[in-house]
Amino acid sequence: MTAETTAGQGGVEPSGPWTANVLTLFPEAFPGPLGFSLAGKGLERGLWSLEVLDIRDFARDKHRSVDDAPLGGGPGMVMRPDVVDAAIEAIVDRPGPLVYLTPRGRLLDQALVREFAAGPGLRLLCGRYEGVDQRVLDAREVLEVSVGDFVLSGGEMAALVLLDAVVRLLPGVMGNAESAAEESFEEGLLEHPLFTRPALWQGRQVPEVLLSGHHEKVRRWRRAQAEEVTRLRRPDLWRRYLESRESGEIDEG
Repeated sequence: MTAETTAGQGGVEPSGPWTANVLTLFPEAFPGPLGFSLAGKGLERGLWSLEVLDIRDFARDKHRSVDDAPLGGGPGMVMRPDVVDAAIEAIVDRPGPLVYLTPRGRLLDQALVREFAAGPGLRLLCGRYEGVDQRVLDAREVLEVSVGDFVLSGGEMAALVLLDAVVRLLPGVMGNAESAAEESFEEGLLEHPLFTRPALWQGRQVPEVLLSGHHEKVRRWRRAQAEEVTRLRRPDLWRRYLESRESGEIDEG
């Protein structure tokens, strides 16, 4: 599925739904697990669109070569700038920033996810081997984004993570806006513990406040639990949360 776009580079306004354009050596990886989630249902309903291009289609030799040995020596192979650039040119008029998934990029967080969801779409470049020639990244002013401090075999899994995080925030995809508002990171905190029936399980009782029917008490309990979990497990998030609360960016209620 592909949304129609107006011509031009950067700041392109889509005439259709939020659009993801993916450049990859493994197009069969998409939509992958997204097809079995709310994102997949949203794709079927036309709430967002997905176009996947095979980078090998832009190779210039009969062997469809996309990589070469790193200059200066070293292990592995590097994706060629001419091939990658030709692939990027094919989606230059598509909406949204051009993002390269790499461990050295800006760490993906919920704030960036919301920023992407508020835009017209994304163009995603999935690297393989040792990575992509730096010259094409510089020439195309690519935004480098990381999904975590670890190494994957390629950018496809990272792209799926990013897409899942973004697409679920698009209007109509989740269905219940309150669910998104109460999730982890939306207020800079981890999510509070969750419980359901039965109220007593293997001698373990659900906290009484959750059975009280008093919505304000439940809300305050959940907030206190979220703060405690964040303080204990993610000191980095807790420090940022305290700073935001002191500056008035977050309501202490």
